[in-house]
Amino acid sequence: MSKHITSAISQAFGKFANKEFSKPVQNFINNGYVKLMGLDMSEFHSPDTYSSLNALFTRRLKEDREYSLDTNDFISPCDSLISECGELKEDYSLQIKGMRYKSDELLGEHFSDEEKKSVHHGAFVNFYLSPKDYHRYHIPTNLKILRAVHIPGKLYPVNFASLRKRHNLFIENERVVLMCENASKKRFYMVLVGALNVGVMQVSFEPKIKTNADAQNSSVYSYEDLHLNKGDDFGCFEMGSTIVILAQRDMLKLDVKAGDNVEYGDTIAKVN
Repeated sequence: MSKHITSAISQAFGKFANKEFSKPVQNFINNGYVKLMGLDMSEFHSPDTYSSLNALFTRRLKEDREYSLDTNDFISPCDSLISECGELKEDYSLQIKGMRYKSDELLGEHFSDEEKKSVHHGAFVNFYLSPKDYHRYHIPTNLKILRAVHIPGKLYPVNFASLRKRHNLFIENERVVLMCENASKKRFYMVLVGALNVGVMQVSFEPKIKTNADAQNSSVYSYEDLHLNKGDDFGCFEMGSTIVILAQRDMLKLDVKAGDNVEYGDTIAKVN
């Protein structure tokens, strides 16, 4: 199968973003990007300290943020705009108002019907990370990772203009699906959705996952005893993208609405 144009563009941009230019040129690129995109760098090191544009994209916080340690508080995994959220109607979720998709198709073929049905009528939240946002993602509650599935696909933009005109965009795009279980044995999924340009999704606990590469087939990784704690940094997008959370019915009582801006560490739901 030939490489889709969105993947080719993203790989080309990735080469530029990863290139380390001479110090004056790199400073010009970094500072230009910060100014153009309106990045708030108050929690990060100076743009001049990053050796490439990608290093700036994937910047880490100088100090971790404070967040609730209450096990009933479910925190935002990232800095983002809540593009849509609510209750799945059977297995239908909203991509954006007026545009819906099937959660079963988003999760893909490597989960059983029973595993997929566990989130029917449950809560969903779509987190859209723009190019100006902090690109790293964190664990929203103490959990156990049961399975990770890498599903190759296209890399269409995930901004609002693209969401409005392309049906099933999340399902067409490359993604990494994480099946999780919280301390109360309630199940939820975190879906990392790739997007145009770099398109790379790092998953720190599974280095075998290589996104925006030349893979054509899905890869499945299962775990027996992989526990992660609330707030743990488990990777990053190498450009803006989207995270979708699908939770088991009656697991989460959402405290956000579409259009809200949230930051990593904000409490966005209560765990029932």
